[in-house]
Amino acid sequence: MGVSKTGKTPASYYKSDVSVSQTSNTGFDSTTRKLCSGDGADSAASLSDDVLSVQPVNDDGNTFLVKSNAGNNILAVDTTNSKILGGASQTALNTQYAHFGITYADTAGASFLADTHYAIPFGGSHYGGATAANYAMGTSTTSSFNDTNPATSLTISSTAHSIVRAYWYVMDDITIDAVKWFHGADTATGETTAAHLMAYTVDIANGSTGGDLSSGVVVADGANITNAGYEQIYYQAMTVQSADVDAGKVIMFTFASDTVNSDYSINATVKYHIR
Repeated sequence: MGVSKTGKTPASYYKSDVSVSQTSNTGFDSTTRKLCSGDGADSAASLSDDVLSVQPVNDDGNTFLVKSNAGNNILAVDTTNSKILGGASQTALNTQYAHFGITYADTAGASFLADTHYAIPFGGSHYGGATAANYAMGTSTTSSFNDTNPATSLTISSTAHSIVRAYWYVMDDITIDAVKWFHGADTATGETTAAHLMAYTVDIANGSTGGDLSSGVVVADGANITNAGYEQIYYQAMTVQSADVDAGKVIMFTFASDTVNSDYSINATVKYHIR
């Protein structure tokens, strides 16, 4: 609500006046200048005849806000975390989703081995009849998948046609916000299962080592799951361990089980935003 200046002297209200930070009396022109109070204190806003700029004077935070009549944020520019949030949920406006998955029919003839991490196809691809060995990403001690993570490197010798299906090549710097996955067995007897989201440096030189992976890190993982069979679907919200993934990396989703009683359908979703 505005404050009336009626009957007041300038000395009593001049600090509340807003002016352009300049020594000349030119007003708005092509130079962007700070808006300041009557005593010269800068605000976060700057103006010219063509530009509106907002920059914190002291502290980062929700530097620019658009609110509803009820006072709820509809648009927020968070300069602390370099995010633009929108809507009632205040979700990053450049949020996107990536998917990994496979059907039990695709894994049925693939000859999975116990205690082995397997890369799951990205974006609706499938194994295409290839043996699971073409997707192996390291072994693990029985029922201790999260003590022994997937391999941190991969040297391709004869599996390029298969493993490329599991590569998500990241083209921009991104931040992983969440990883959630479902899986279901095809028999009444399940086993202990686990999954990881991994990020790797990939060789893109198109030479003899093209596609090889190195410097792998765990992006997200979760506790082992005791799967009791096809009577129910199992869900897990994974714990993000290393959220920022730089452009040029390859991301993989892997799955492991301690026995091979069942074949599995897997549906994993990765929520992320561009940095």
